[in-house]
Amino acid sequence: MDIANGIRKQARRLAAASEGRSSAWVEALRADTERLDTSSAKRVEKDGLDIASAWAIIGIFLVLALAGVYMMSIILIPVTLAVVVGMILGLAAERLSKLGVPRILNAVLLSSAVALVIFLIINSLAGPLATLAQEGPDVFQRTVDRLMPYLERIKWLHITPQTFESGPMSINVLLENSANVLHILANSLTPAIVQGLLFFAALLLFLAGRISLRKTIIMTFTTRTSRLAAIRIINAVEQVLGFYFATASLIYAGLGVVMTIIAYVGGMSAPILWGVFAFLSSFVPFVGITTITTALAIAGIITHDDIIFGLAPAAAFFSVHLTVENLVFPAVMGRQWELNPFIVFLAIIFWTWMWGAVGAMLALPLSLIVMTVVNELFLDEKVQPQLPE
Repeated sequence: MDIANGIRKQARRLAAASEGRSSAWVEALRADTERLDTSSAKRVEKDGLDIASAWAIIGIFLVLALAGVYMMSIILIPVTLAVVVGMILGLAAERLSKLGVPRILNAVLLSSAVALVIFLIINSLAGPLATLAQEGPDVFQRTVDRLMPYLERIKWLHITPQTFESGPMSINVLLENSANVLHILANSLTPAIVQGLLFFAALLLFLAGRISLRKTIIMTFTTRTSRLAAIRIINAVEQVLGFYFATASLIYAGLGVVMTIIAYVGGMSAPILWGVFAFLSSFVPFVGITTITTALAIAGIITHDDIIFGLAPAAAFFSVHLTVENLVFPAVMGRQWELNPFIVFLAIIFWTWMWGAVGAMLALPLSLIVMTVVNELFLDEKVQPQLPE
């Protein structure tokens, strides 16, 4: 009996101790919950400040990144251009690989083809540009003589024949300044040669190691979904760039032929040069067509006595270019790759400010890359490819 009472007392003691521990744990849990609620309330009160701080940090990082891109332009320009050109040649590289051409030979052939095209363009432009430089003063004088009757009619410009005989716009001052321009060009020649060598070296190495670089980028992601997204984005970018610039080259080559015919029929000197300029300038939206049309109008006014005949080549080329850009190009390329003109214009302004003329040429391909990445990441209706298990 005493043993039974002792057992009961011990059981009551253990139950009381367990209840005390349980209540202590409940109280501790309640205190932690209240503390979390208090901290959550405090965090909600600071959400606006936290978001502002986060955006400020992001803004500072972007400013520093842009400053770095600007300061390292001498290296980044040729490397970026090489990567873009290499991705444009991606489809050609794939087809050569399927024909059994080794990767290194593939890279040598494609980079040599790019070098040959650049050499032919420079060689075709060197002679006419040298002639134009020698005849610069005479061309300038003829331009002034032809445009002066029209400029004098615009009273608010206050331009008279004496404006070009003395002062900063006189021929003598322009000739004196031309020596400074030639000096600046000579000083810029060495960096241009260095950047050209960097471009060809980077293009050759990029094409040779394109497959291994793709694998490295894909394998940096840890999940299957991320790797699928990386494969999809890389393939889409190469396809868009390759198809876009292959098609654009054919269309703009035809436009260059039309420009050559217009210049020849319009009595312009060096019609082939005008055709090459029209072909190259078409790859820079807005800026290219504006520049070539203005130059063609001035050259036509110099060539012809009648202003109507003088402006006819510029009007004809502008009409043809407008038709190509708004009817032919969208019909061939399709609406899915149509870029917002305002976004392209802003991109041209930004990259021209950052990297000059090369930046203007890179604005369109970089915009295409960004557009493709955004489409692949945020369009849920796309059919997703599946890797084998």
